[in-house]
Amino acid sequence: MSSEQNFVDYVKIHCKSGAGGAGSAHLHRDKISAKGGPDGGDGGKGGSVICVGNAQLWTLLHLKYRKHVMAENGQSGSGNLCTGADGKNQYLEVPLGTVVKDPDTDEIIAEITEDGEEYVVMPGGRGGLGNFHFKSPTNQTPRYAQPGEPFQEGWRIFELKILADVGLVGFPNAGKSTLLSSVSAAKPKIASYPFTTLVPNLGFVAYRDNKSFVIADIPGIIEDAHLGKGLGHRFLRHIERNAVLLFMIPCDTDDIRKEFDILYRELEMYNPELLDKPRLCAITKCDTIDQEVEELLKPTLPPNIESVFISSVSGYGLDVLKDKLWALLVSQPAP
Repeated sequence: MSSEQNFVDYVKIHCKSGAGGAGSAHLHRDKISAKGGPDGGDGGKGGSVICVGNAQLWTLLHLKYRKHVMAENGQSGSGNLCTGADGKNQYLEVPLGTVVKDPDTDEIIAEITEDGEEYVVMPGGRGGLGNFHFKSPTNQTPRYAQPGEPFQEGWRIFELKILADVGLVGFPNAGKSTLLSSVSAAKPKIASYPFTTLVPNLGFVAYRDNKSFVIADIPGIIEDAHLGKGLGHRFLRHIERNAVLLFMIPCDTDDIRKEFDILYRELEMYNPELLDKPRLCAITKCDTIDQEVEELLKPTLPPNIESVFISSVSGYGLDVLKDKLWALLVSQPAP
């Protein structure tokens, strides 16, 4: 199966928790006591549907065909103050960066960003109290108990936003995959036609003194991606979780500044908060030009953003690029 088929970043699941068990209205009876007092136990708690962060996962593929998830009901209480067994929880393991949303309101109700972090998607019902709790001086043999709380159910959307230090932003065929394969051990598909990359790829970049950081090769943006054109929304949401944005524009582009402005506008129209992130611009494919042409290009570069000339093929400028990216990363406040 190809990486495009393996990578799933959106699933919709119907979740149903367990109902709480009923409390018991039992009265104690044995060979000595024909009319003993109340000894009904409590009902067990219904199981919950819980999602758990797992740092070893990178896709929601394992949840793609789980359209209905149901937790167990709690068991009823019984005599001799025996509490019913709790219903079994259902756990959904999700990769870090997963957002849980309400499909009716599109409201984000949880974000899973840490390994082992848990969120109760659908809580189980509480068990009912047995009649033992209702004993009083004026009612010494209550013949009633509480029913358990009912189950809850509903649809939930699980949406993955890739967590990475640096997100690569550019039009299709800007050289993002080539850069990722040059500076990390990742092996994304590379070809000289647009939309070679259909899913995000992650690569660990080794830096000086045994340090490292993670780069995400985000599939290429097209103009009006913020309107959902192409796979716009699906691509853009992965950029939201990156700490630093690296804009990538080929040196042979007709108008470098115009291309940067279009990319900038797409991010702004999708989510203005993206523009609060530190950013850097890489002018790619510079193995095809000489120093003289590079000097001629400098006045055409976008203002208000630092630019670096690089070639992922020859390695030109990659050390400078990594130094500047690392400087931006360490300047970020700790989460």
